[in-house]
Amino acid sequence: MSKLLKFLKHHLIPVLLVLALLVAEAFCDLALPSYTSEIVNTGIQQSGIEEPVPKVLSQESYFLLSGLLPSDQAGIMEHYVRSEDKSELPRSLQSISDDVQAFYLLKDLSEEELSSLESVLSYPMLLCMAMSGDMQADGENADYTQNLFDGDLPIPEGADPQQFFASLDQAGKDAFLAEIYQKFDELPETILAQIGILFVQNEYESLGIDLGKISNRYILISGAKMLGLALASMACTIAVCYLASVIASSVGRELRGNVYRRVLSFSNEDIEKFSTASLITRTTNDVTNVTMAIVMLLRIVFYAPIIGAGGIVKVFGTNSGMTWILAVAVGVISLVMGTVFAVAMPKFKGMQKLVDKLNLVSREILTGLSVIRAFGTHKHEEERFDQANTALMKNGLFINRTMSLMMPLLMLLMNGITLLIVWNGGHSIDAGLLQVGDMMAFIQYTMQVIMAFLMITMVSIMLPRANVSAERIDEILSCEPSIAEPQKALPMAADQKGVVEFRDVSFHYPDGDEDVLEHISFTARPGETTAIIGSTGSGKSTLINLIPRLYDATGGKVLVGGVEVSRQSLQSLRESIGFVPQKGLLFSGTIESNIKFSDESLSDEAMKKAASIAQATEFIESNSLGYSRSIAQGGTNVSGGQKQRLSIARALASDPDILIFDDSFSALDYRTDAALRRAIKENTDNKTVIIVAQRISTIANAEQIIVLDDGRIAGMGTHQQLLESCDVYRQIALSQLSEEELQK
Repeated sequence: MSKLLKFLKHHLIPVLLVLALLVAEAFCDLALPSYTSEIVNTGIQQSGIEEPVPKVLSQESYFLLSGLLPSDQAGIMEHYVRSEDKSELPRSLQSISDDVQAFYLLKDLSEEELSSLESVLSYPMLLCMAMSGDMQADGENADYTQNLFDGDLPIPEGADPQQFFASLDQAGKDAFLAEIYQKFDELPETILAQIGILFVQNEYESLGIDLGKISNRYILISGAKMLGLALASMACTIAVCYLASVIASSVGRELRGNVYRRVLSFSNEDIEKFSTASLITRTTNDVTNVTMAIVMLLRIVFYAPIIGAGGIVKVFGTNSGMTWILAVAVGVISLVMGTVFAVAMPKFKGMQKLVDKLNLVSREILTGLSVIRAFGTHKHEEERFDQANTALMKNGLFINRTMSLMMPLLMLLMNGITLLIVWNGGHSIDAGLLQVGDMMAFIQYTMQVIMAFLMITMVSIMLPRANVSAERIDEILSCEPSIAEPQKALPMAADQKGVVEFRDVSFHYPDGDEDVLEHISFTARPGETTAIIGSTGSGKSTLINLIPRLYDATGGKVLVGGVEVSRQSLQSLRESIGFVPQKGLLFSGTIESNIKFSDESLSDEAMKKAASIAQATEFIESNSLGYSRSIAQGGTNVSGGQKQRLSIARALASDPDILIFDDSFSALDYRTDAALRRAIKENTDNKTVIIVAQRISTIANAEQIIVLDDGRIAGMGTHQQLLESCDVYRQIALSQLSEEELQK
């Protein structure tokens, strides 16, 4: 996960905006269950009455409540004012009966004053309900009050409670109220609130107020608020999805660009360490995994803890006494997820290696298809591919089967938790400790917490694999190239332009124990052709690869232009060299784009001159498209000789100071070879030419021939000098030409 977050550090502001939108979305989603609870509790069960304090009282109820207040609290009724003007009533209460001439209207109070009034009037309203027998209307709460007047208070047998109370003097009333209110202290606050609501309902009904209108009005307003929250949540969701897609696409583009630029800076040694197939997989498949995971990360993984934590806070705020159920659910979910991940994680780590293997086999088969057909090894290659493909399939099946167990297990747990909440909450509702709407809200909040875990489960298959992909990408980005730019680059000496010098150079490959080049010393000068010849594996290609720093010498010094190559800028060094590799490689495009590869602004005259020197004009102009003829990837639609000539033309077109040909004439016939060498000689008087060749005829006219044998210089001189002084050269020459031909 840390690697994924590392890739997001350049997109901090959009990520913070996504987090803000997720918080807003979670706020909207978490507010909806409370509105559902309020609609059920207040809108339906309480007929839209929100506070257990009547906003309007009949004169009879006003005086009755006033009389049931202790003498030290009688002043609380001053919050009500007598009125006969119905227009002063709230709109929802203006349906009061015409028979009511005068009433007492509650003043506008602060929240603190209203809370104080509610706490003072709760006992008088309960006593009023009990004394009038209206408690039976609320059978759910009758168990708490039915024994309050069963002989426990000093009321004469058969006496009417209201008449008996009215007959008492003020001291007797205070003593009576103190005794009975002490018994009311045993009642839960939820019971007092519900009985207060019941008192208000009865009072409004007695005044002729339409409770149905109040209920409908409350439900419609609450429903409108819920709709607004749902629309706001939808807007946040759309914005988050859009931003997540933009961020993920930007990260993908940056990663591909960074990986590409880093790979371009790699030496051959670095590329071999990763392998070409693995580099392709990391640039494509791994980056795709990361971008998809970032979308999931921003949309789901970040949202899950927000909604989960918010749900837990809301659960604790319901005062339902069922929070232990949520604790059990979270514990079981964590155990299930931990177990499944412990089993599946090792397989996740091996997934991308299996993809690398499949890509490697596929690439080998596709590039070597002609050889496979020639040797008839179709069955063997099919078996190789099938083994790699089957291994990847089995790994994927194991992961998917293991992770698929999580969803049914969590769904079973979610349904079991719902059943447990309903069973436990039903008992609390029956006891009057919980309302139906509160239980519904608790269920929804609990489901939101569990859904947070389910959302993590949904992306749990992708995230571990994406984390592995992120580590593989970071492995490339954090790999420092073995051939790096010098801290302070030195320019070439003006009087040493084009001079290539080897001073006691030795080299061995990183994984090799022995040197493949030992104590190589020579100088190649402008206007001269230096040829290198030797048996297969003698180190010819390795030697010339040291000049443009495709590898660094492990001993001695390689100088170009009088300055060590390791102390020069790579760009300026390589711009001074025209390199034609042993295997000619063309890029998809046209002949023109390939010749102008080093400089797109190259003039057509310079391009045609380079093609002419490379002896490519004939086959180019024989096609009606000419230089606009398309070239397939890798140059597969041209012959080997044509490919070599176009590669040579590309090197000549850049007009470098040094030309290096690594066995670049091998696919040419002798006539074309001779014409090409003659044309190069005529047009490169001021350039240093280094030729690696196997043919004696190709290098016989070189001013300097270096003979390599097992990584050492076996001889150096002209053709005639070497024939006389170097046995290795003479053996190579006699293997190609007769004695008479050599003398000529």
